[in-house]
Amino acid sequence: MNAPIAAKRPVTREFHGRSFVDNYEWLRAKEAPETREYLEAENAYTKERTAHLDTLTENIFTEVKSRIKQTDMSVPQRRGKYWYYGRTEEGKEYGYSCRIPVSEGSDPWTPPTIPEEGAPDGEQVLLDVNALAEGHDFFALGASSVSDSGDLLAYSVDVAGDERFELFIKDLRTGELLEDRLEGIFYGATWVGEEFIFYTTVDDAWRPDTVWRHRVGTPQSEDVVVMREEDSRFGIGVGTTRSEKYIMIVSGSKTTNEAWVLEQDNPEGEFRCLWERETGVDYDVDHAVVAGTDYWVVTHNATGPNFALGYCPVADELPSLRDLTVLMPHDDSVRIEGVDCYRDQIVVGYRRGGIGRAAVMDVREGWTSLSELHFNEELYTVGVAGNPEWDAPVLRVSYTSFIQPAQLFDYRVATGEYTLLKEQEVPGGYDKDEYVAYRVWSKAPDGTEVPVSIVHRADLDRTQPNPTLLYGYGSYEANMDPYFSVFRLSLMDRGMIFAMAHVRGGGEMGRKWYDDGKMLAKKNTFTDFIAVADDLIARRATTPSQLVAEGGSAGGLLMGAVANMAPDRFKAIEANVPFVDPLTSILMPELPLTVVEWEEWGDPYHDPEVYDYMASYSPYENIAPQKYPNILALTSLNDTRVLYVEPAKWVAKLRDVATGGEFLLKTEMAAGHGGVSGRYAKWRQAAFEYAWLINQATGAES
Repeated sequence: MNAPIAAKRPVTREFHGRSFVDNYEWLRAKEAPETREYLEAENAYTKERTAHLDTLTENIFTEVKSRIKQTDMSVPQRRGKYWYYGRTEEGKEYGYSCRIPVSEGSDPWTPPTIPEEGAPDGEQVLLDVNALAEGHDFFALGASSVSDSGDLLAYSVDVAGDERFELFIKDLRTGELLEDRLEGIFYGATWVGEEFIFYTTVDDAWRPDTVWRHRVGTPQSEDVVVMREEDSRFGIGVGTTRSEKYIMIVSGSKTTNEAWVLEQDNPEGEFRCLWERETGVDYDVDHAVVAGTDYWVVTHNATGPNFALGYCPVADELPSLRDLTVLMPHDDSVRIEGVDCYRDQIVVGYRRGGIGRAAVMDVREGWTSLSELHFNEELYTVGVAGNPEWDAPVLRVSYTSFIQPAQLFDYRVATGEYTLLKEQEVPGGYDKDEYVAYRVWSKAPDGTEVPVSIVHRADLDRTQPNPTLLYGYGSYEANMDPYFSVFRLSLMDRGMIFAMAHVRGGGEMGRKWYDDGKMLAKKNTFTDFIAVADDLIARRATTPSQLVAEGGSAGGLLMGAVANMAPDRFKAIEANVPFVDPLTSILMPELPLTVVEWEEWGDPYHDPEVYDYMASYSPYENIAPQKYPNILALTSLNDTRVLYVEPAKWVAKLRDVATGGEFLLKTEMAAGHGGVSGRYAKWRQAAFEYAWLINQATGAES
């Protein structure tokens, strides 16, 4: 089969006196038969060109299935008078959402033991997602929220992949659905009492812009607009404090936040603003009760880019963010990320030395000092999760690393005691001592030291170069933290190194790390990644003929940029839902997420300097007549975040202009930004991707 050749139909984009001729913009016509025919032709070509990987794909898929406990249950977490948990069954694509009552006479904070096989006594299945997904090519839940009494469940579904949901309300006493239907809503649903649900909707640009109040038992047409955000740079969201005392609405852009509050016992009242928005000032608020007094606990960047933590009494007259009582001052070496408040303790999350950390403060007797939770590994990820109850005396602490399967602990603040509740089981046996993880530092062209996490088998022969997968992202201050992956075992057991480049634009090293990789400093993201590749080659860890790279979404932009800038460093590149035509998209305010992105990338629509800068690195616009790495681009037709047209145009132009390299495009025709739905379908797709990368780096086909 010959590679599909897309027709050239040139259109000219004119901005700021600059012209760009685009031969493939016609592919944006999603419903046009010729667009569908082209995408299907690309799928057929990719299928044929990767047919030799069928055995390797199946082997990896089988390995992954053998390493995942397919019939499993999560550790129950308490909310009200029930323990809630999820469970899966072997052979089923989706799971079950369940609960059992808290037993009388038992320790109310020690979760019950769930049997290895079968349902526990008294189990109530809230949602059978397999049944809900039946008959749909794609299925995803957007909300699953139980009312305070535990009697009503609000859940929402997406059956297209476009992240627009329909919400239903289920009476858990009878199992019947109420007549309520909320269509076209965004993620989430917030119960306030038994009578009201607060939710958000999006505008035509897929920006969550409106908070609504729905009264249970009434039609959606009678729902009330609570707040609408008119500024197209801002998105809006709603939730409640863990104390269940306040409803919070937060409107935020990439750089600025504003919070509004209303007492939960007055849901039809008027929200009041805590601190009016101030350009560039980002803050987040939680409610705490310390020694009987109500406080707002606030993380904010009003006194420095790495954020500070402070508090003030809840009152009608609030001080400015700069006048709060300080708990943690701004520190150039510590990035404060957030705070969670409970009746007896406060938990703070922060980053130091490129590692996320957590500290706890006991507030039963008043404001005290923070105590950091300590762990033994060099590279790890710790988090406090699964703690919905305000008055819980224990904290759920999750822990994982590149070589440690995920663990979940109960941490008793009063005693400092950890109780292991669950460790991710790897059937067939797994010995973490057979693998090693460590960090090296690579020097960027401007002298900046870039951290690189490296994982491989302990018995790997490092006296010679080895096949290596280099992963990167580098946008939105996202942290690429250590995590355990059974898929990675299939790669490492075939003699490969996995390396993660923590490039600028991410948040691993603090807010400045992010600021130095965005807007007019975006190219640092790309040159950092290339510097890491060069360093790995210089260390003789690998060679260009053994080095493959992977990134998705904004990380796909990274992949496209380095393919243009340093094509000789890589044998192959996988780009998943890649943002490879950024300038075209950011110049179209009507597209999803465009205007809100101007604070990440800059505003080329109004600013010629930004236009020129983005034009200088846009992967699509800088394809050159040179030999490229082999490229596999993956996308989904219903993706609302990075439209399918970007990788489609990119591959078409690569095939026309490049002097070498194979270019493959695979489009899921019934999915969104996250790809296919269903766990087995996701595993098989991931197995295909790993098979392609392994084959490119090693030549292996089994």
